[in-house]
Amino acid sequence: MSFEHLLPPSWKVQVSAWLAEDTPSFDYGGYVVGEDERVAFLLGKGKQPAVLAGCPFVTEIFRQLDCQVEWHIKEGNTFQPIKHVATVRGKARHLLLGERVALNLLARCSGIATKSKQIKDLAVGYGYKGIIAGTRKTTPGFRLVEKYGMIVGGIDTHRHDLSSMIMLKDNHIWSTGSITAAIKQARSVGGFTLLLDVEVTSEAEADEAIEAGADIVMLDNMEGGQLVTVARKLKDKWAGRRKFLFESSGDITEANLRERAIDEIDILSTSAVHQSVQHIDFSLKIQVPR
Repeated sequence: MSFEHLLPPSWKVQVSAWLAEDTPSFDYGGYVVGEDERVAFLLGKGKQPAVLAGCPFVTEIFRQLDCQVEWHIKEGNTFQPIKHVATVRGKARHLLLGERVALNLLARCSGIATKSKQIKDLAVGYGYKGIIAGTRKTTPGFRLVEKYGMIVGGIDTHRHDLSSMIMLKDNHIWSTGSITAAIKQARSVGGFTLLLDVEVTSEAEADEAIEAGADIVMLDNMEGGQLVTVARKLKDKWAGRRKFLFESSGDITEANLRERAIDEIDILSTSAVHQSVQHIDFSLKIQVPR
C-alpha cells in the first residue's frame, strides 16, 4: 500500500502550476549550468528526527522535468539527520528547475507529518484512545499537500472542505436564530450521507445540539474541569438515547494536551499540527563528476 494511491487525478496539474509559478519567464541560472547529465543527493537535515512525507509530489516535480528520483527511505519513516533520503538524476538545468519547488514542498509536508506524529504519540502515551485530527485551517491552494502530511504522520485530516462534512459554527447559528433551527435546515439539504458537527460553548448549547440530532458536538475552547464535567454529564444523560461524539477544539497544544486527552472526548482537533509548524530542512546537492 502507498499513500500516493489516495491522491485524486487532478494532483499532477497542481505540480505543473507550481513549476510554472517558479519559472514564469527566462531561466537565467539554468543558462549557466547547461544540460549535462548530473546526479544530485537529496539530504534530510535539521537537528532532530523527522518523518519523511511528500515523496509522490517530489517525484512528479522532477518527472515533469525529465529527471528520475530514487528514494532510499520509505515515506512515513522517521530519519535521523543528516540523511541521504534520495538520489535525483537528470540534466543539470532541469535538476535546478525543480530544486526549490521540491525542497519547499518536502519541508512543509514533512514538518506537518513530524508534528502530527509527535502529538499523536504524546496523546497515546497519556493513554488517550480517541482520534487526533487536524483542521481546515490550511493554506489556500496547498490543502492537498498539508492534509497528505497529516495522513502520513498518522492522524485524521478532519473535513477536507465545506462539501465533505456539515459543520455549524457560531455564525451559522446566529444567522438562523438557534442551534436547533440551524441543524434542521442543514439536514434538509445535506441528507443522510453527511455527518453534522456543531460548535458549542456551553453545556446548554451542547445539550440542545444533541437533542436536535448532531452527530458530533464540538466543545469549543472548554478546558480543565469544565470540559470533563460537561462531557461526563451529557454522556450519562443521553446514554442509550442518542449516538454522538464529543470533539474538543481550540488552542490544543503539546503543553495542554494531557488535560484534553480524556476518555470522555472522542476527537481532539488542533491546528498545531499544520499552522506555524516547524519545517524540516532539506537540501539538494549536485555531485561533482568523478
